[in-house]
Amino acid sequence: MPATYPTRIVCLTEETTETLYLLGEEARIVGISGFTVRPPRARREKPKVSAFTSAKIEKIVELRPDLVLGFSDLQADIAAELIRAGIEVHVFNHRSVAQILRMIATLGALVGCPAKAAELVEKFEAGIEQVGQSAARFPRRPRVYFEEWDDPQISGIRWVSELVGIAGGDDVFPERAASSLGATPVNGVPPSHPSWDRVWSAATDLGIMVCHAPTESNCFGVAETTVATSATPDANASLTPRSFSVSAMP
Repeated sequence: MPATYPTRIVCLTEETTETLYLLGEEARIVGISGFTVRPPRARREKPKVSAFTSAKIEKIVELRPDLVLGFSDLQADIAAELIRAGIEVHVFNHRSVAQILRMIATLGALVGCPAKAAELVEKFEAGIEQVGQSAARFPRRPRVYFEEWDDPQISGIRWVSELVGIAGGDDVFPERAASSLGATPVNGVPPSHPSWDRVWSAATDLGIMVCHAPTESNCFGVAETTVATSATPDANASLTPRSFSVSAMP
């Protein structure tokens, strides 16, 4: 690996870890987030040094990274502490599909493989285009509620909202996905969360809830399973013709 590019990288979130593996540059990684599940081998191969809004600063410093990769204002305090320790930090803020693709291109440039990153971006763009063309043949567009977190009840980030649209649906709360900040309650919409009453009144056809087993305190030894329960908002409410699913995110 050329010495002109970082060779000891700490990834504070999963997506940069996954991207570096996809680029074949995983040897550069010396530390990852405890929330990382993709690729599975990363959890076996790399030390876990952070949660999402907290990190083991002393352990990161001991790893002697020449670059730390973070995400959004939610990791601003971690980034500031590492910068004060003399460590180079790059914080991404990819919230849309286009910004995710730009993040991949930027990360490829940071580690000296822009051509491989461009190829990966083209592959994802082709897949997105294929899904969009398939979805265009649907007879109707279902109204979709995506729940990213349950307490407080938070609907999907912008790229989730965009992918719902690409896949042939309509996000029932698109206005909540527009914020460029993550620290504001419910993606920038103060603080009336999308309660079940609001989800139901939005004439939702399909609900997708992602249950996160790890927390800030247990993500370093993350549980591999989580309990999925019925997504009924009310004992007397009818789910027909509405459909709700709960996905386990270990």
